[in-house]
Amino acid sequence: MRPLAWGPVTRVYVDLYVTSIINVNEKDQSFSTQVKIISAWANENKDWGEEDFCGIETLAAPKDMFWTPDIGIVESIKTEFGTKDSPYVQLTCYGFTVSSDVLSLTTACKMNLYRFPFDTQSCNITLQSSAHSVNELVMNTLYGSVWLTHESKETFQAQGEWELISINMTSSNSTLIWGVQNQLIYQQVCVFAGILRRRWIVRDLLVVHFKHQRKLHITIKRRPLLYLVNFMLPIFFFLVLDVTSFFIDTSGSDKLSFKVTLLLSISVMLLILNDTLPSTADRIPLIGVYCSVIFSLIGISILETILVNFLMARGAESRSVETTSAVSGRDDSVRDQQNPPDSVRDQNEESCTLDLLKQILAECRATTQQNQREKTSLCWTRVARIIDVTFHFLYVITIIVFLSVLGKVWGLY
Repeated sequence: MRPLAWGPVTRVYVDLYVTSIINVNEKDQSFSTQVKIISAWANENKDWGEEDFCGIETLAAPKDMFWTPDIGIVESIKTEFGTKDSPYVQLTCYGFTVSSDVLSLTTACKMNLYRFPFDTQSCNITLQSSAHSVNELVMNTLYGSVWLTHESKETFQAQGEWELISINMTSSNSTLIWGVQNQLIYQQVCVFAGILRRRWIVRDLLVVHFKHQRKLHITIKRRPLLYLVNFMLPIFFFLVLDVTSFFIDTSGSDKLSFKVTLLLSISVMLLILNDTLPSTADRIPLIGVYCSVIFSLIGISILETILVNFLMARGAESRSVETTSAVSGRDDSVRDQQNPPDSVRDQNEESCTLDLLKQILAECRATTQQNQREKTSLCWTRVARIIDVTFHFLYVITIIVFLSVLGKVWGLY
């Protein structure tokens, strides 16, 4: 039977201490902890005077001999006893019965991963009786939130990725529809001439019960050092290497191969991030924005490198054509001078002078064409260098602005 003391409502005093954080699964939105629940309730028939019983203040008694509150956890996905279920309760001389249980809980927790890995999460554990309404059982706390937080930090048994910040408590009443009850209503109707007629009506009555809840808000903070060293800093160093790759000679293909390798490395990091974060997030986490923008910047840098290599190749092709034509022209002229035809040998000095003037004119014309080709080649190379320097400057400015804005947004939220 439910014990009554100081009124028709049984008051149960419950405290929950978090002893360790086992796991926080961002993908499944679950929160696994080991907690210690201490509950106490008054029973006016179970008190005694300690001076009459040799100074005995507490007594261990089998749990199945006494009434215990049926307190459950609303958000529970899986609940197990952390140790063997204690078969005893403690009876005190003041008329209180105390029960202590160590539980391993896996509860649902809606997480906001927008600031991952610099995030702070708040998970709720709601205690509620499954059978008693608010008119039968009410839960209170033995100590306040400050004491619970302090004792939980003192008894914390694991120093993992998460740090316990605070435990806050609130009370509320939940509305539960207990069921539909059938009612049979008799009505006595007075009709004229003093004749009474009776009739009955059957109707369904919706019964609503209120249950008392004790909600604990457990605030935890992630330690970001592991993600900072193993994830964010390597991606930042990839970006720095991409900036310094502008000083690599563009004449070969080493620069392009180097940039493609950086892009593939960031792709691997994005796959690791995809395995960590849930795919049902309301907003893209800032770390996703960080990786995606850096990935895009390096991709644009690769496109710029391809364009510059194309322009440099055009310039080199023009120079090779000029060199080939110049060498062939000189060989022909030398060949003509070494092996003159017989008709030229027979001509007089005036005809020799005329041919010499024609040869000089041809050489001047070839020299003019060669200068024009050299100017075209230098034009392609100059355009490539201007594009490379301008892009490098804008690239560095864009990176500085992006990292500054991202750091400010990361600090605000």
